[in-house]
Amino acid sequence: MIELPLSVDFTGKVVVVTGAGGVLCGEMARAFAQAGAKVAALDLNEEAVKKLSGTCRAEGLVCEGYKADVLDPEALAEVHAQVCRTLGPCDILINGAGGNNPRATTDNEYQHEAKPGQKTFFDLDTNGVDFVFKLNFQGTLLPTQAFARDMVKRGSGCILNISSMNAYTPLTKIPAYSGAKAAISNFTQWLATYFAGTGIRCNAIAPGFLVSNQNRKLLFNEDGTPTPRTAKILAGTPMGRFVESNELLGGVFFLCDDRAASAITGVVLPIDAGFAAYSGV
Repeated sequence: MIELPLSVDFTGKVVVVTGAGGVLCGEMARAFAQAGAKVAALDLNEEAVKKLSGTCRAEGLVCEGYKADVLDPEALAEVHAQVCRTLGPCDILINGAGGNNPRATTDNEYQHEAKPGQKTFFDLDTNGVDFVFKLNFQGTLLPTQAFARDMVKRGSGCILNISSMNAYTPLTKIPAYSGAKAAISNFTQWLATYFAGTGIRCNAIAPGFLVSNQNRKLLFNEDGTPTPRTAKILAGTPMGRFVESNELLGGVFFLCDDRAASAITGVVLPIDAGFAAYSGV
């Protein structure tokens, strides 16, 4: 069982979580189920969400796993229909699908330090950059189109997007991912304004540095020792450590709770161990 960070009750709420086949969003999905919600866990990796669903059901929780391509409107429409039939219309949508791609990253932090054979800015793959922008931006827009209709009809609901500290200040090596997450922060504010009169709130969290399968090779050498990039990150983080995945849950629950956050919309909440607050001196 996950130790819930707040005394919350989402009993009766239908929570849809995209990207739930991954560690972070899978943990969010399970936590919502533990808080009483009926959870629809969506991911392109059907095996991962079915495993998550089975684990939750073994604990007496309500969680259904669905294969879903967040870049396919027709597939999302079908999954939306399945969720409505099985669990009911969506109350809370967590847009967790996203990620980076090696084709859209550079090997070096600075052009003047580039060594022969390294991938520089001039070698970035156009298709890789397109993929990163589509996965993060359209992968948020399309599920919102599919599931927010339920909220509009009911006159209430909550959308939570996953931005990043990259959105505030871009990180070296990952220009496409940083730009795509900046777009998510901007889109969150746009959605909050657009839906304000319908009773729907839209916010985002901006996680700081977490160790995940996606960035592990950037942060640690093969022998487990920290890379120079890790040293830079921790030197710029006042708390001197990485953020743990379960430390995101308090912010997620708070922003999705219509009682606690009833007047909060259009906010991007940093959860970053103080990274954004530190100037470096």
